[in-house]
Amino acid sequence: MDRSAFKDIFHQLNNGETAFLKVGHDGKEYIRRFVPGYRLIILGCGHVSQALCKIASMLGFKIVAVDDRPSFANHQRFPDADTVICGDFVTTIKDLNIRPADYVCVVTRGHKWDRECVEAILSGEYMPFYFGMIGSRRRVTGLVDLLLEEGYPKDSVEALHAPIGLDIGAITVEEIAVSICAELIKCRRAEKQVEHTGELVQTNTDIIPLQYVSQCAQPCAMLLVLDSTGSTPVKSGSMMAVSTDGRGYGTIGGGCGEASAMTAARSVIGTGGYKIIELDMTNEVAADSGMVCGGKMTVLIEDIIG
Repeated sequence: MDRSAFKDIFHQLNNGETAFLKVGHDGKEYIRRFVPGYRLIILGCGHVSQALCKIASMLGFKIVAVDDRPSFANHQRFPDADTVICGDFVTTIKDLNIRPADYVCVVTRGHKWDRECVEAILSGEYMPFYFGMIGSRRRVTGLVDLLLEEGYPKDSVEALHAPIGLDIGAITVEEIAVSICAELIKCRRAEKQVEHTGELVQTNTDIIPLQYVSQCAQPCAMLLVLDSTGSTPVKSGSMMAVSTDGRGYGTIGGGCGEASAMTAARSVIGTGGYKIIELDMTNEVAADSGMVCGGKMTVLIEDIIG
């Protein structure tokens, strides 16, 4: 693999573009699609939003936190947010130009502001991919009825996830944030993807190996899971980079299987070649070694050139 290809992919992702890596070996072609981080707009900077921001950032969302109170909308309270905006909700929503790929969570400090945010979004040019609002079922039902009476499109109003989050019995601030993130993940995974022949399953961006390969000039190898069957720790498309000193950047599942692959990778670095290995976690030896997943993975290991 040419290092310049990874630099191009990294550059495209930073520009918010989808990127592709094509790999062909042994008469087969594989396509790994990289999707830029989805934008999550959090309207309201209270305690639930703080926990939501922290967890969602770990999930790869690019977070915009918005509130009209300077004491709440600041980077000290939201260090994990990519952007923090202090301003009027309605004006800010218009300025953000919500896109069809965006995720929006309305978690303001009160019903008045929730309603303003929801109406501003429903009045926009595009509906976000995910649109959720916090609140009790009674309060949500009342708002939905009011929106329909005011003439907002029924399909758009019914697309509102409210009360927000999956019903996991959440009580604490942190639990509520987890329930919201769980719903974000569910919607993200259900999103229809463009079909490509031979496209690898895991198409989200794993920025760590990409960043290492594109920004570090040191010799290294890239590991790419081409196929997985059974109960494997990761699916096809998972990637990691391995340096000459045996350090790993990213993961293909951890444990003994990953360690074995990393050892094989060190023998490929500097050769300009590649190898394809099979990691079998179904046999008794694997079980004795603690490889309890019980599946098989085919892993491409290729030297990075350039």
